[in-house]
Amino acid sequence: MAEREFDIVLFGATGFVGKLTAEYLREAAPAGARIALAGRSPQKLAAVRDELGPAAAEWQLVQANSNDQASLDALAARTKVVVTTVGPYLRYGLPLVQACAENGTHYADLTGEPLFVRDCIDRFGDKAAETGAKIVNSCGYDSIPSDLSVYELYKRSVADNAGELTDTTLVAALKGGASGGTIDSGRAMMEAIAADPKKASIMSHPYSLSPDKTMDPDVGRQTDQALERAENIDPSLRGWVATFVMAAHNTKIVRRTNGLLGWPYGKNFRYREVMSAGSSPAAPLVAAGISGGIVATMAAGAVLSRVGFGRKLLDRVVPKPGTGPDEKARRSGWFTMRTFAHTTSGAKYLCTFAAQGDPGYQATSVLLGQSGLALAFDKLPEIAGILTPASAMGDALTDRLRKADMTIEVTTV
Repeated sequence: MAEREFDIVLFGATGFVGKLTAEYLREAAPAGARIALAGRSPQKLAAVRDELGPAAAEWQLVQANSNDQASLDALAARTKVVVTTVGPYLRYGLPLVQACAENGTHYADLTGEPLFVRDCIDRFGDKAAETGAKIVNSCGYDSIPSDLSVYELYKRSVADNAGELTDTTLVAALKGGASGGTIDSGRAMMEAIAADPKKASIMSHPYSLSPDKTMDPDVGRQTDQALERAENIDPSLRGWVATFVMAAHNTKIVRRTNGLLGWPYGKNFRYREVMSAGSSPAAPLVAAGISGGIVATMAAGAVLSRVGFGRKLLDRVVPKPGTGPDEKARRSGWFTMRTFAHTTSGAKYLCTFAAQGDPGYQATSVLLGQSGLALAFDKLPEIAGILTPASAMGDALTDRLRKADMTIEVTTV
């Protein structure tokens, strides 16, 4: 690693989120960091570098294509870390994971696709563990706030000798829009399930990303659907909560972290995520609309993804990948994730994870950028393989994000 040409290669630097991540790395990377931009078009890469100004003038450009395994192998062999924004990962991501696993190169992505993570585990987990590669999935708004919040709650319960975690619920509140890339990732998974219906179980089973199926806790039914009063979660909350669209992925990442760390959260750890629908008189209707709309949208998408004319219709009506809001809208966004945890001793804790900036764009560029920097420059746990943010970077990433003006704090309830 020490002899490699680059510290970080940003793959997909000409895309919308790729450009935002490049801008963030320009500001946050330490002096002397060896960064390169990678993608299909040298001309477009050069244009991005020019837009970044003098601070990035020495960054090198690397031509690589998701469909060209040799180019990805060469890219991975030249750098300590690859940070990639090229999705949907289910369509385009596996060759790059293969290259990083075989070359012992650390890797971070933005996937919210359980099918992709499962494929990474099954195809390249053993090789990555053998070569020492840390392949870290879901290093954006999905799923760092979820993963690090529970990890911080666990550490606090240990420090207080408060017992193991039991019922734990994340309540998400945010201002921001769904990106075209996120929607396209959903379509990719629907199309994969249409081609192989057996894969539907990966989406529905709470422990489908578990590292050891024989160790899965038996805690009864855990559902990602929600429609209830917020005070059922904690008396301090008001209003209603609804289904959180990313819960189905985030909860699996959190449970995978628990497994990768040896199940320290506890044998009775139950985890779910919901979304705040507010406390106005209309909140019950809003919550019902959100929850019902998510189910209906997913059902319609699954049906349309099965046939050619349905896919063409979706092409016309959904936002295109690589598009996003303007700077003013990105900066006006925000998110606050409040995770309430109970322990076997009766203690109750709250972890608040909050940041300014549109979750899927502005905040995600910080989360992904700092993940890349942590993998490149920080002393991290020895664990290797197909990992999660908390299992791979834990305290180092938490410290970095706090210094990047994100709030991550645990209090007693």
